[in-house]
Amino acid sequence: MHLAQPQTVSNFAQQDSAPDTNPISDFWRDATITSMTDDAYGNKVAGHATEIRSRWTVSRLYFLFVCPYQQLHLKPNPVLDQPTPGLWNWDVAEAFIGSPEGPVDRYKEFELSPQGEWLDLDIDLKQPDKVALTSWTSGSQVAARIEHDRKIWYGAMRIPYPCLEAGEAKVGNLLRINFFRSQGTKPVEMAWQPPMQASFHAPEQFGILKLVR
Repeated sequence: MHLAQPQTVSNFAQQDSAPDTNPISDFWRDATITSMTDDAYGNKVAGHATEIRSRWTVSRLYFLFVCPYQQLHLKPNPVLDQPTPGLWNWDVAEAFIGSPEGPVDRYKEFELSPQGEWLDLDIDLKQPDKVALTSWTSGSQVAARIEHDRKIWYGAMRIPYPCLEAGEAKVGNLLRINFFRSQGTKPVEMAWQPPMQASFHAPEQFGILKLVR
C-alpha cells in the first residue's frame, strides 16, 4: 500500500521506563518533538499547541503529550484501574495506530485523560460500532498530571509493541498514526493530521511514525 506523508519519528531507548510525565527527564529529554496545532479541518488553534514525544524499545512504544489548556472538562469520579467507556466525551489525548501491512480501516485507538483515565479499542470501521473485538485489551499503561498554575497537563502512554503489529520492533519500522486532542466543555478538537471531517476516524489521513535510532 502507499504510505501517506508526512512522517514523524520515535527515538530508540535502551531501557524500558514506567510511564513518565516529565518532558525534561532522562527518558524524554532528547526525544523528537512533534507539534499538533490544527483543528480537525486544518485551521490553527490558539492557546492549545500540543507537544508529542515518542520513544521505543524492543518491546514497547511510548508517547508523552504536553497539553496546554484554557479550560478543563473532567469526568467526575475517575476510575483508573479499568477502561473508561466514552472517555472521548471529556478531555483526552489520543493516538490511533495501525500496521501498514493491515487493512486501512483496522487500527488501535488509545486514549488518556488528564486524570489518568484510559481507554484502548480495537477499531474496525466496517463494524457498526467501529469496534472489532470488545474483549481486546492492549496491556498498555498510562500516567497523567495537571499543573494547574501553568494550565498544562501531561499524559504518558506505554504500549506493548506486539499489540500493534506482528514481528519485533526494530529500526526502520513504520506505523500508520494520527494524534488528537479534545479539550474543554465546548470542546476544542485538534489533530496532527486533520481528518477534514467531524469524526477523527479518517485513516486515509493518517501520517507515518518511523522507528529510528
